Amino acid sequence: MINYREAYGMHATNGILFNHESPRRGETFVTRKITRAVARIEAGLQERLYLGNLDAVRDWGYAPEYVEGMWRMLQHDQPGDYVLATGTTWTVRDFVAASFGEVGLNWEHYVEIDPAYYRPSEVDALIGDAGRAERVLGWKARTHTHELVRAMLAGDRQQLADQQDGRLIRLDRG
Repeated sequence: MINYREAYGMHATNGILFNHESPRRGETFVTRKITRAVARIEAGLQERLYLGNLDAVRDWGYAPEYVEGMWRMLQHDQPGDYVLATGTTWTVRDFVAASFGEVGLNWEHYVEIDPAYYRPSEVDALIGDAGRAERVLGWKARTHTHELVRAMLAGDRQQLADQQDGRLIRLDRG
C-alpha cells in the first residue's frame, strides 16, 4: 500500500483487522463454535464440545465496531495504515469458561480436547495495538470480551428458538 501511495499518488488505506466477531460469525470459527455449542448443550441438543488448543491467546473484538473503524479510515483526508484491535487478550479457555458461565454450567464437564483441532502452525498469541487508529481516527474498541460472549450466545439461543418455532429461514452463504 505504501508503495502505491507514494509511487502513484493513490489514496490507498490499509487496515489490519484483528479477530472481529459477532453472532453472524461462521460456525466453524472457534468463538462461534463455542457459543453455538453452549446454546445447544443448554437446550439438551448436544452433549460435548470438541476443541483443540485452549491456551491460544487472541484479541477478539466486536465486528460492528470494526466496520465503523473501516469507515473512519476511508473518511480520513490522508491515507494510512491502521490496526483495529482491542489490545486485550483472552485464551480460548477464557472464552469457553465465560460462555459456559453465562448459562451456569461448568465447562470442564462438556469440553474435550481433540488433537485433530490443533493447528499445524499455531501462533501462540495474536494481540493488536490500535493506538494509531485511536490517535488519528478517534476509533477505539468499546465492547469487552464478556459482552461479546453474551451477544454471541444470545444470537445462538435466538437461532435455536427460531429453529424450534419453525421461523428460521436459512440462506445458503455459498
